[in-house]
Amino acid sequence: MIDAGLAAALGDALGRPIESARRAAGGSIAESYAVTLEGGERAFVKTHATLPAAAFLREAEGLAYLAETRTVRVPRVLATGELDGRGFLALELLKIGGSSSAQQEEAFGRSLALLHATSAPRFGLAAPNHLATLPQDNTEGPSWAEFYRTRRLAPLVSRALARGVATASLARRFDQLYDLLEQRVGPPEPPARLHGDLWGGNRVVDARGDSWLIDPAVYAGHREVDLAMMRLFGGFSSKVWSAYQEAAPLAPGHQDRVPLYQLYPLLAHLVMFGGSYLGQVEDALARVL
Repeated sequence: MIDAGLAAALGDALGRPIESARRAAGGSIAESYAVTLEGGERAFVKTHATLPAAAFLREAEGLAYLAETRTVRVPRVLATGELDGRGFLALELLKIGGSSSAQQEEAFGRSLALLHATSAPRFGLAAPNHLATLPQDNTEGPSWAEFYRTRRLAPLVSRALARGVATASLARRFDQLYDLLEQRVGPPEPPARLHGDLWGGNRVVDARGDSWLIDPAVYAGHREVDLAMMRLFGGFSSKVWSAYQEAAPLAPGHQDRVPLYQLYPLLAHLVMFGGSYLGQVEDALARVL
Protein backbone atom coordinates (compact mmCIF):
# COMPACT_ATOMS: atom_id res chain seq x y z
CA MET A 1 0.00 0.00 0.00
CA ILE A 2 1.21 3.51 -0.72
CA ASP A 3 2.48 5.62 2.15
CA ALA A 4 -0.21 7.94 3.53
CA GLY A 5 1.99 11.02 3.27
CA LEU A 6 2.89 10.26 -0.32
CA ALA A 7 -0.77 9.61 -1.14
CA ALA A 8 -1.68 13.02 0.25
CA ALA A 9 1.09 14.74 -1.70
CA LEU A 10 0.00 12.94 -4.86
CA GLY A 11 -3.59 14.01 -4.32
CA ASP A 12 -2.50 17.62 -3.94
CA ALA A 13 -0.38 17.44 -7.12
CA LEU A 14 -3.16 15.78 -9.12
CA GLY A 15 -5.92 17.97 -7.74
CA ARG A 16 -8.00 15.02 -6.48
CA PRO A 17 -7.66 12.66 -3.52
CA ILE A 18 -6.27 9.16 -3.97
CA GLU A 19 -9.00 6.58 -3.34
CA SER A 20 -6.85 3.45 -3.64
CA ALA A 21 -3.39 2.31 -4.67
CA ARG A 22 -1.65 -0.97 -5.32
CA ARG A 23 1.86 -1.94 -6.27
CA ALA A 24 2.24 -2.12 -10.04
CA ALA A 25 4.22 -4.56 -12.11
CA GLY A 26 7.44 -3.32 -13.65
CA GLY A 27 9.59 -0.58 -12.25
CA SER A 28 12.79 -2.56 -11.67
CA ILE A 29 14.46 0.64 -10.42
CA ALA A 30 11.59 2.72 -9.01
CA GLU A 31 8.72 1.83 -6.72
CA SER A 32 5.61 1.79 -8.91
CA TYR A 33 1.91 2.04 -8.09
CA ALA A 34 -1.38 2.00 -9.94
CA VAL A 35 -3.62 4.52 -8.20
CA THR A 36 -7.29 5.38 -8.53
CA LEU A 37 -8.33 8.99 -8.02
CA GLU A 38 -11.60 10.31 -6.74
CA GLY A 39 -13.93 10.15 -9.71
CA GLY A 40 -12.39 6.95 -11.07
CA GLU A 41 -9.45 8.17 -13.16
CA ARG A 42 -6.39 5.97 -12.79
CA ALA A 43 -2.69 6.84 -12.89
CA PHE A 44 0.71 5.17 -12.80
CA VAL A 45 3.00 6.57 -10.11
CA LYS A 46 6.76 6.20 -9.73
CA THR A 47 8.93 7.13 -6.77
CA HIS A 48 12.34 6.21 -5.40
CA ALA A 49 13.82 6.38 -1.92
CA THR A 50 17.26 7.67 -2.90
CA LEU A 51 17.04 9.29 -6.33
CA PRO A 52 17.00 13.11 -6.15
CA ALA A 53 13.54 14.56 -6.59
CA ALA A 54 14.74 16.44 -9.66
CA ALA A 55 15.26 13.10 -11.44
CA PHE A 56 11.50 12.70 -11.84
CA LEU A 57 11.10 16.23 -13.14
CA ARG A 58 13.85 15.49 -15.69
CA GLU A 59 12.04 12.28 -16.67
CA ALA A 60 8.84 14.25 -17.23
CA GLU A 61 10.79 16.69 -19.39
CA GLY A 62 12.26 13.73 -21.28
CA LEU A 63 8.81 12.40 -22.08
CA ALA A 64 7.87 15.86 -23.36
CA TYR A 65 11.09 15.93 -25.44
CA LEU A 66 9.92 12.77 -27.18
CA ALA A 67 6.23 13.69 -27.34
CA GLU A 68 6.78 17.03 -29.05
CA THR A 69 8.21 15.23 -32.09
CA ARG A 70 4.81 13.58 -32.69
CA THR A 71 6.60 10.42 -33.80
CA VAL A 72 6.45 7.87 -30.96
CA ARG A 73 3.83 7.24 -28.30
CA VAL A 74 4.74 8.13 -24.71
CA PRO A 75 2.49 8.26 -21.64
CA ARG A 76 1.00 11.63 -20.73
CA VAL A 77 2.51 13.30 -17.66
CA LEU A 78 -0.13 14.08 -15.05
CA ALA A 79 1.99 15.54 -12.26
CA THR A 80 5.40 15.69 -10.64
CA GLY A 81 6.23 16.63 -7.08
CA GLU A 82 8.09 15.74 -3.93
CA LEU A 83 7.52 14.96 -0.28
CA ASP A 84 10.35 15.54 2.17
CA GLY A 85 12.85 15.45 -0.68
CA ARG A 86 11.42 12.29 -2.20
CA GLY A 87 10.25 12.85 -5.75
CA PHE A 88 7.39 11.27 -7.63
CA LEU A 89 6.00 11.19 -11.14
CA ALA A 90 2.39 10.46 -12.09
CA LEU A 91 1.59 9.30 -15.62
CA GLU A 92 -1.45 8.08 -17.48
CA LEU A 93 -1.95 4.39 -16.80
CA LEU A 94 -1.48 2.42 -20.00
CA LYS A 95 -3.46 -0.73 -20.67
CA ILE A 96 -0.53 -2.93 -21.61
CA GLY A 97 -0.35 -6.61 -22.38
CA GLY A 98 -1.32 -6.88 -26.02
CA SER A 99 0.70 -8.14 -28.97
CA SER A 100 1.63 -6.26 -32.12
CA SER A 101 0.72 -7.33 -35.63
CA ALA A 102 3.36 -7.31 -38.36
CA GLN A 103 1.96 -3.99 -39.55
CA GLN A 104 2.17 -2.50 -36.07
CA GLU A 105 5.77 -3.68 -35.68
CA GLU A 106 6.61 -1.99 -38.97
CA ALA A 107 4.82 1.15 -37.84
CA PHE A 108 6.93 1.22 -34.68
CA GLY A 109 10.13 0.88 -36.71
CA ARG A 110 9.10 3.78 -38.92
CA SER A 111 8.11 5.91 -35.94
CA LEU A 112 11.53 5.34 -34.37
CA ALA A 113 13.20 6.37 -37.62
CA LEU A 114 11.11 9.55 -37.61
CA LEU A 115 12.10 10.25 -34.00
CA HIS A 116 15.78 9.94 -34.89
CA ALA A 117 15.26 12.21 -37.90
CA THR A 118 14.17 14.95 -35.50
CA SER A 119 17.50 16.69 -35.08
CA ALA A 120 18.87 19.07 -32.49
CA PRO A 121 21.43 21.88 -32.87
CA ARG A 122 24.12 20.18 -30.75
CA PHE A 123 24.90 16.86 -29.13
CA GLY A 124 23.64 16.74 -25.56
CA LEU A 125 20.79 18.42 -23.72
CA ALA A 126 20.23 21.63 -21.79
CA ALA A 127 19.89 19.78 -18.46
CA PRO A 128 21.38 16.68 -16.85
CA ASN A 129 19.19 13.65 -16.20
CA HIS A 130 19.56 10.02 -15.14
CA LEU A 131 20.15 6.69 -16.81
CA ALA A 132 18.33 4.48 -14.29
CA THR A 133 20.01 5.54 -11.01
CA LEU A 134 23.16 6.97 -12.62
CA PRO A 135 23.53 10.72 -13.19
CA GLN A 136 23.92 11.54 -16.86
CA ASP A 137 25.88 14.65 -17.84
CA ASN A 138 24.39 16.10 -21.01
CA THR A 139 26.58 19.21 -21.36
CA GLU A 140 26.27 20.10 -25.01
CA GLY A 141 29.11 19.93 -27.49
CA PRO A 142 29.63 20.17 -31.26
CA SER A 143 31.56 16.90 -31.72
CA TRP A 144 29.95 13.51 -31.29
CA ALA A 145 33.25 11.70 -30.64
CA GLU A 146 34.17 14.20 -27.92
CA PHE A 147 30.70 14.00 -26.37
CA TYR A 148 30.65 10.20 -26.36
CA ARG A 149 34.08 10.09 -24.73
CA THR A 150 33.74 12.83 -22.10
CA ARG A 151 30.01 12.64 -21.27
CA ARG A 152 29.34 8.94 -21.63
CA LEU A 153 32.27 6.52 -21.52
CA ALA A 154 34.89 8.24 -19.35
CA PRO A 155 32.57 9.10 -16.40
CA LEU A 156 31.41 5.49 -16.13
CA VAL A 157 34.92 4.09 -16.41
CA SER A 158 35.86 6.37 -13.49
CA ARG A 159 32.84 5.21 -11.49
CA ALA A 160 33.66 1.56 -12.20
CA LEU A 161 37.23 2.09 -10.97
CA ALA A 162 35.99 3.84 -7.84
CA ARG A 163 33.60 0.97 -7.12
CA GLY A 164 36.35 -1.61 -7.62
CA VAL A 165 34.53 -3.38 -10.44
CA ALA A 166 37.03 -2.37 -13.13
CA THR A 167 40.81 -2.56 -13.30
CA ALA A 168 43.47 -0.04 -14.23
CA SER A 169 44.32 -2.17 -17.26
CA LEU A 170 40.73 -1.87 -18.49
CA ALA A 171 40.91 1.89 -18.06
CA ARG A 172 44.10 1.97 -20.13
CA ARG A 173 42.35 0.08 -22.91
CA PHE A 174 39.60 2.69 -22.88
CA ASP A 175 42.31 5.34 -23.21
CA GLN A 176 43.40 3.53 -26.37
CA LEU A 177 39.82 3.64 -27.64
CA TYR A 178 39.54 7.37 -26.96
CA ASP A 179 42.49 7.97 -29.29
CA LEU A 180 40.61 6.10 -32.04
CA LEU A 181 37.09 7.41 -31.49
CA GLU A 182 37.08 9.92 -34.32
CA GLN A 183 37.74 7.00 -36.68
CA ARG A 184 35.31 4.61 -34.98
CA VAL A 185 32.10 6.59 -34.47
CA GLY A 186 31.01 6.46 -38.11
CA PRO A 187 30.25 9.07 -40.78
CA PRO A 188 29.01 12.45 -39.49
CA GLU A 189 25.27 12.62 -38.84
CA PRO A 190 23.11 15.38 -37.37
CA PRO A 191 22.36 15.05 -33.63
CA ALA A 192 19.28 12.83 -33.29
CA ARG A 193 16.76 12.89 -30.49
CA LEU A 194 17.30 9.67 -28.55
CA HIS A 195 15.24 7.76 -26.05
CA GLY A 196 18.56 6.99 -24.38
CA ASP A 197 17.65 3.74 -22.60
CA LEU A 198 15.86 1.80 -25.32
CA TRP A 199 15.99 -1.79 -24.15
CA GLY A 200 13.01 -4.10 -24.63
CA GLY A 201 11.54 -3.38 -21.19
CA ASN A 202 11.17 0.31 -22.00
CA ARG A 203 9.00 -0.41 -25.01
CA VAL A 204 5.57 -1.65 -23.97
CA VAL A 205 2.65 -2.79 -26.11
CA ASP A 206 -0.88 -1.79 -25.23
CA ALA A 207 -4.05 -3.85 -25.50
CA ARG A 208 -4.54 -2.71 -29.12
CA GLY A 209 -1.02 -3.76 -30.12
CA ASP A 210 0.46 -0.26 -30.35
CA SER A 211 3.96 0.44 -28.99
CA TRP A 212 4.77 3.02 -26.32
CA LEU A 213 8.13 4.21 -24.97
CA ILE A 214 8.66 4.68 -21.22
CA ASP A 215 11.51 5.51 -18.82
CA PRO A 216 13.56 7.73 -21.14
CA ALA A 217 17.08 9.06 -20.54
CA VAL A 218 16.92 11.52 -23.42
CA TYR A 219 19.54 13.63 -25.16
CA ALA A 220 20.65 14.40 -28.70
CA GLY A 221 23.22 11.89 -29.88
CA HIS A 222 24.05 9.39 -32.60
CA ARG A 223 20.98 7.36 -33.53
CA GLU A 224 23.01 4.14 -33.52
CA VAL A 225 23.19 4.42 -29.71
CA ASP A 226 19.46 3.65 -29.41
CA LEU A 227 19.73 0.90 -31.99
CA ALA A 228 22.71 -0.75 -30.28
CA MET A 229 20.84 -0.74 -26.98
CA MET A 230 17.87 -2.38 -28.69
CA ARG A 231 20.15 -5.20 -29.84
CA LEU A 232 21.86 -5.66 -26.47
CA PHE A 233 19.02 -7.47 -24.70
CA GLY A 234 16.72 -8.20 -27.65
CA GLY A 235 12.95 -7.88 -27.67
CA PHE A 236 12.50 -6.23 -31.08
CA SER A 237 11.31 -8.15 -34.11
CA SER A 238 12.81 -8.29 -37.58
CA LYS A 239 9.82 -6.25 -38.79
CA VAL A 240 10.93 -3.33 -36.62
CA TRP A 241 14.47 -3.46 -38.00
CA SER A 242 13.49 -3.81 -41.66
CA ALA A 243 10.98 -0.94 -41.45
CA TYR A 244 13.54 1.29 -39.75
CA GLN A 245 16.21 0.51 -42.34
CA GLU A 246 13.78 1.15 -45.18
CA ALA A 247 12.70 4.49 -43.72
CA ALA A 248 16.17 5.67 -42.67
CA PRO A 249 19.01 3.54 -44.07
CA LEU A 250 22.01 3.26 -41.78
CA ALA A 251 25.48 4.33 -42.83
CA PRO A 252 27.97 1.73 -44.04
CA GLY A 253 29.73 -0.11 -41.22
CA HIS A 254 26.87 0.28 -38.77
CA GLN A 255 27.03 -3.39 -37.76
CA ASP A 256 30.70 -2.98 -36.82
CA ARG A 257 29.77 -0.06 -34.56
CA VAL A 258 27.22 -1.99 -32.49
CA PRO A 259 29.74 -3.02 -29.78
CA LEU A 260 31.07 0.55 -29.61
CA TYR A 261 27.64 1.90 -28.79
CA GLN A 262 26.84 -0.97 -26.44
CA LEU A 263 29.79 0.00 -24.27
CA TYR A 264 27.83 2.77 -22.59
CA PRO A 265 24.90 0.64 -21.33
CA LEU A 266 27.28 -2.19 -20.48
CA LEU A 267 29.42 0.15 -18.38
CA ALA A 268 26.25 1.42 -16.71
CA HIS A 269 25.27 -2.14 -15.80
CA LEU A 270 28.79 -2.80 -14.54
CA VAL A 271 28.59 0.22 -12.22
CA MET A 272 25.05 -0.49 -11.02
CA PHE A 273 25.12 -4.28 -10.73
CA GLY A 274 28.76 -5.24 -10.35
CA GLY A 275 31.42 -7.45 -11.84
CA SER A 276 29.13 -9.92 -13.58
CA TYR A 277 29.08 -7.44 -16.50
CA LEU A 278 32.85 -7.01 -16.65
CA GLY A 279 33.31 -9.79 -19.22
CA GLN A 280 30.73 -8.23 -21.56
CA VAL A 281 32.46 -4.85 -21.30
CA GLU A 282 35.81 -6.46 -22.08
CA ASP A 283 34.37 -8.40 -25.03
CA ALA A 284 32.72 -5.33 -26.56
CA LEU A 285 35.88 -3.30 -26.11
CA ALA A 286 37.99 -5.98 -27.75
CA ARG A 287 35.70 -5.93 -30.79
CA VAL A 288 36.17 -2.18 -31.16
CA LEU A 289 39.95 -1.90 -30.69
